[in-house]
Amino acid sequence: MRGDVLVLAGTAEARAVLARCRGLRVTASLAGATDAPRDLGVPTNRGGFGGADGFRAALAQHSAVLDATHPFASSISSRTATICAECAVPYLRLTRAPWPVEPGWICHADVATCAEALPAGARVLLTTGPGALDAFLGRGLDLTCRRVDPAPPRAGVDWVIGTPPFTECDEAALMRDRAITHLVTKNSGGSRAKLDAARRLGVSVHVIDRPPRPPGDETHDIDRAHAFILAHADHRGAR
Repeated sequence: MRGDVLVLAGTAEARAVLARCRGLRVTASLAGATDAPRDLGVPTNRGGFGGADGFRAALAQHSAVLDATHPFASSISSRTATICAECAVPYLRLTRAPWPVEPGWICHADVATCAEALPAGARVLLTTGPGALDAFLGRGLDLTCRRVDPAPPRAGVDWVIGTPPFTECDEAALMRDRAITHLVTKNSGGSRAKLDAARRLGVSVHVIDRPPRPPGDETHDIDRAHAFILAHADHRGAR
């Protein structure tokens, strides 16, 4: 069945594939993680679906789902893949490839394990997003936390506001300015700028592994994701 494809967006990969979907019946969905998201060039719903039942109801309006959410949004992806299978709606997950582990990296199974491994007094650049912040508080760490939107002051945290992409020079300057000793990041793949800057400056790199892979078909290939949309989406105005 061809109709209106739903794209769960919020990543650079989602923007890349949506840029190739002009004229197709495609609707994007953003969960509301940022206050001022970029225009995606297609009709866009914001704020989610109201849980599993709301998502099941929404699927009645869509011929397929491309899940291009963050690689660490495992609960969203698991729920989406499971419900799509229950409703016989074609599903494909588009993620960026993870970084290959390099010598010298210290890898951790999850955020809590990473936080426990950092020594008291470490000056940490935390690039995991503010949702992981609580695990690092109260441990005697000097925390610089990067986020997209401004936030109220918080004891023990120095917010850095910025929107990617960042260059290696940008990252190196930030690390020097804040005298960073430890970089904490999730293995989300994509730009290596912060990793290369950390290596150049001798900053200890702590990488949080991806969660177990959710069910459903997955690709790292933008071309394949675009072909999936073409196979299931009518042109705008088609009925």
